[in-house]
Amino acid sequence: MNDQKLSPLELGAILAIVIIWGVNNAAAKLATEYLPPLMVVSLRFAVAGLCLLPFLKPPFPNWKSMLLIAVLGGPVHYGLIYFAFSLAQDVSPVSVATQMWIPFTTLFAFLLLGEKMRWPAIVGMVVAFIGVAWMTADPRALHDWEAIVFATIGASVWALVTVIARRTVSIPPLKMQGILAWTTLPAMVVASMVFETGHVEAARQATPIVWGSIIWAGLLSSVAATTLLFWLVQRREAGRVTPYLLGSTVVSVLMGWLFMNDVLTPQIIVGATLTMAGVAVVSIAERNLRVGAAR
Repeated sequence: MNDQKLSPLELGAILAIVIIWGVNNAAAKLATEYLPPLMVVSLRFAVAGLCLLPFLKPPFPNWKSMLLIAVLGGPVHYGLIYFAFSLAQDVSPVSVATQMWIPFTTLFAFLLLGEKMRWPAIVGMVVAFIGVAWMTADPRALHDWEAIVFATIGASVWALVTVIARRTVSIPPLKMQGILAWTTLPAMVVASMVFETGHVEAARQATPIVWGSIIWAGLLSSVAATTLLFWLVQRREAGRVTPYLLGSTVVSVLMGWLFMNDVLTPQIIVGATLTMAGVAVVSIAERNLRVGAAR
């Protein structure tokens, strides 16, 4: 079935994932405008953890690697990404920067696993980094340089998780998401209590759409989109699906521009386009990539 064209049902699943993940970036920005970022991560994974609790059943093979994946892919990755959105003035540049996990995965696989790096992937990687640099140098985006840096670091952490996962016994995605959720939740609760203040007052001022954003992240992004993704990769190889998922960034950029007062200057648009083109080239060249970044 892998050689056949994607069916309408498969294309519908891809479209749903793209929309869910694209909206989720805007939801993250919105939520962190009202609530402390680590508190938002805690609430997101409280929702996700409750939904995924039925999937947390033994056995737990390769528990050391699995714990490393959960810690890096949970508290570290999400802490960095949500902190980046809390710093950002605009959604778009940060959303673009999060996609750098794909070229970073290729780079880490070369450095840590000794995997061969194809020339198209090298070219795509260089183009992607140039695009981020060009976008960040824009006077408007330059205000968000810290957010872009933290988002890029967060993307690199997820890339490292992806490389570790390549050498780990396969774990059902919903089970892995459940482990990640219950690893992230207590760590983020403690971190939020230590490093953040004003939780009660922030919760009182939060609007219904803020709470809706958290439910969207926990229920639709962490659970529904992952389920659809699992169904897709059981039917198709990663390389057939990954390039389409880059459309989530387009959705995020449109959401920011249409509804959140993002300013898209020509330089930001050119930089973002270069980045996404480079990422797409790497994604197509590296057929072994695990599908999709965490959202």
